[in-house]
Amino acid sequence: MGGQPILEVNRICKAFGPTKALRGVDLKVRAGEVLALIGENGAGKSTLLKILSGAHRADSGQMIIGDRPYRPAGPSDTRQSGVAMIYQELNLAPELSVEDNLLLGDRGSGCGLLIRKHQRPKVREALETVGLGGLSPTAIVGEQSIATQQMIEIARALVAEARIILLDEPTSSLPQKDVARLFSIINDLKERQIGMVYISHFLEEVREVADRYTVLRDGENVGEGKMEDADDDTIVSLMVGRDVKNLFPTVPHIPGEPWVRVQELTGFPYPKKINIELRRGEIFGIAGLVGAGRTELIRTVFGLDHSSAGSVSVNGKPIPSTIRERIKAGFGFISEDRKNEGLAQDLSIIDNLTLSRLGDYTTMGVLNLKRRKQAAEKLLKRVQVKCKASDQAVSELSGGNQQKVAIARILHQQADILLMDEPTKGIDVGTKAEVYQMLGELAATGKTIVFVSSYLPELLAVCDRIGVMSRGELRDIRDTVDWTEEEVMRVAIV
Repeated sequence: MGGQPILEVNRICKAFGPTKALRGVDLKVRAGEVLALIGENGAGKSTLLKILSGAHRADSGQMIIGDRPYRPAGPSDTRQSGVAMIYQELNLAPELSVEDNLLLGDRGSGCGLLIRKHQRPKVREALETVGLGGLSPTAIVGEQSIATQQMIEIARALVAEARIILLDEPTSSLPQKDVARLFSIINDLKERQIGMVYISHFLEEVREVADRYTVLRDGENVGEGKMEDADDDTIVSLMVGRDVKNLFPTVPHIPGEPWVRVQELTGFPYPKKINIELRRGEIFGIAGLVGAGRTELIRTVFGLDHSSAGSVSVNGKPIPSTIRERIKAGFGFISEDRKNEGLAQDLSIIDNLTLSRLGDYTTMGVLNLKRRKQAAEKLLKRVQVKCKASDQAVSELSGGNQQKVAIARILHQQADILLMDEPTKGIDVGTKAEVYQMLGELAATGKTIVFVSSYLPELLAVCDRIGVMSRGELRDIRDTVDWTEEEVMRVAIV
């Protein structure tokens, strides 16, 4: 398993103002192995990878590649040192061709010229290696699927002759069939003696792909070892600093009377003639493959996407399809795209929480800032957001804490019908457990929750009923106890 260390990180420290992101982190990466870097949001994983990739400079500590000190001043140094970074949010130039993207940063000949006929065989070989041999080098990257773009990122690392590849949540936007394809490519890269550092919040995924693991907590090493020697409970306990006996906590709640009725709801191209009756105090899960129309359905229910037919009613009263009317009727929406749509990244936490409902804090058009701040901080405490202050920019929070702010926003909005699209995407297992607990508590107070997820274990663990979508249609709805993962997938692929 793996060869000699090709990368060593010793006592790396990094602070951002008073916040100490890394407090003397160590790790080793060997040739031909995958090292899983595991930890909660805010543990320092992404900061460490950004230092390794040259995006940040370490305050102290030492990095060694081979037998030489490694101190990248930027991405160019990283490339020359044989290190490639593949970010969770892909870092490609969408308007350029595949070939241009693969050769970005290549210094070409000694005169600085890029001679394409000399480079093209290397481009084609890299594309073949990642299973894209049929893709034209002149194809425009932005016209390709997310899965194909992910493989183009890996191909770019191969063109650069990277010996060390850093992968930050590489499967977060991939359907299951493309995850399997990615894992196959990673195994091929191991055969080439390429070392990889792999970040993921899915322990079953890490267990499948990684040889060893290193766990960070609060910017420090707290555990490491062979993947095959550690069980999930041990790893989770290291991550969160306490025993987590129940990764899927549930709160007793009893669904009540029918409350929301969706009848023949149709959009373009999806959804197609959807009929659902949702009850008070119910957690209703929506499963299905990526592209099945799950997101389009709840966006149409909320009024973000236009409906061409059908209706939505609450307590027997039809609700106009405008977002304003849906919010007035008690609907709240959490987008799966937290960065670009779910939160205003440049605004403060308090602004993100309150801007959708300021009426309680205004008198004659004047905003009472003190009263607004008090209410916001009370809500932040309720959902256990970890932050320095409520006026901190939301972009400075970890992904899990950003997600809690998004949930707090619709609670502040006093929504009774919560439409949640992938609410646990990109957050660690400890924070996921907190979100599941919160959903159960909200259902127990009578709120109706629609929970879209690609992660079947959580749907089966926390939902009362699950509906499975395929090609824009809701194919089947059953009580959760009547579903298995295999049966969900059988319906989903119809």
